[in-house]
Amino acid sequence: MMALNLLHANDRTGEYPASWYADTRAPLAPFPALAGEVQADVCIVGAGYTGLSAALHLAERGLRVVVLEAHRVGFGASGRNGGQVGSGQRQDQVWLEKAAGRDAAHRLWALAEDAKALVRDLIARHAMPVTFHPGIAHACWTDAEVRETHAYAEKLRRDYGYEQLEPLDRDGIRRLIGSPVYRGGEIDRGAGHVHPLNYAIGLAQAAVAAGATICEQSEALELTSGARPAVRTAAGRVVAGQVLLAANGYLGDLQPQVAARVMPINNFIVATEPLGARAKDILSEPVAVADTRFVVNYWRLSEDGRLLFGGGESYGYRFPDIVKTVSKPMLEVYPQLKDARIDFAWGGTLAITMNRMPCFTRPAQNVMSASGYSGHGVAMATLAGKLMAEAAAGNAAGFDLIASLPQRSFPGGTLTRWPLLALAMTWYSLRDRLGW
Repeated sequence: MMALNLLHANDRTGEYPASWYADTRAPLAPFPALAGEVQADVCIVGAGYTGLSAALHLAERGLRVVVLEAHRVGFGASGRNGGQVGSGQRQDQVWLEKAAGRDAAHRLWALAEDAKALVRDLIARHAMPVTFHPGIAHACWTDAEVRETHAYAEKLRRDYGYEQLEPLDRDGIRRLIGSPVYRGGEIDRGAGHVHPLNYAIGLAQAAVAAGATICEQSEALELTSGARPAVRTAAGRVVAGQVLLAANGYLGDLQPQVAARVMPINNFIVATEPLGARAKDILSEPVAVADTRFVVNYWRLSEDGRLLFGGGESYGYRFPDIVKTVSKPMLEVYPQLKDARIDFAWGGTLAITMNRMPCFTRPAQNVMSASGYSGHGVAMATLAGKLMAEAAAGNAAGFDLIASLPQRSFPGGTLTRWPLLALAMTWYSLRDRLGW
């Protein structure tokens, strides 16, 4: 089954993958596996940002919540990503205005602003073992992209009242990034970045403190919908009033209707040795960066002065040579790091949709699902958990707004969609290389 392959193809059962994040994670004792049959108000599949946020918000309402996690809290994309807490939705407001209308676009922008604020509020309110670092820079490869980026910043200021974007010309981006390859860009002072695994651990600690139950090494093997849906694991079963699916790229075939619209892809990060005094020549401010490549390069400095650089994608079960995959774009941006040692290299599976907007859906009776954040998940997945919790409690306005966006199935179904996507991504990667 796909679920088994993705959950176990590249990782050891019940262990975090070797990464700088895992090496610097906050202490969290393992949670026991599910054993026997348990009754709950809500069963949540997946202990990433979506599931943990939902668990926290539901438990704070006094509901009995059981979270099932196949490995460890934050095992999936939530514990492996670039840590960027970005503004807006994955699609920009121009796209949203055309796709959903101006009123819905404004409400979606407001939700995204709420998502960033929610991350910061949860970190502060629950004294999580993680720091929110402000600032994300967007770096453009071409003059046309610079003009488009600056025009969009002006649109956000004019139409949405967002004044946190600072335009950068070529000299400005070079002073910030320490690389001559970009033509300009901007800094979003309203965005930021975090240690993603420690944020997931903080959410888990807060959820448990509020009364939620987390079961690790409890892979969901079968979902039965109905008036009282049930989720079966190898050693137990949860029967609940509602089931929330929050497994994102690791959902597999547990719910075929979701699987047809949300496709897993793999992305990769390396961490250099601590750069010492060289770090200031890589980033002159402690911001994160993402560029305009279709397969995005993204990076930031760690608290101990390493460059954490992400890039490259693959489609299928097995990861490629990660150091080779990521070093190529890293050295294109920073050739001066050719002699820098790579201390960590890891990959993870996220999920995308056809339109790159999250897939919110009710695929069966008393079952809700939120996934497919398409690389924009730290803030939006946290908000998704809160919106699912509100919907489960009877206030579905936020959930239904995102669910109202049309989501097409991937062509070819679950069997041939990966080869078809690989062909499309190869074309876009060629466009990146040729500068089209």
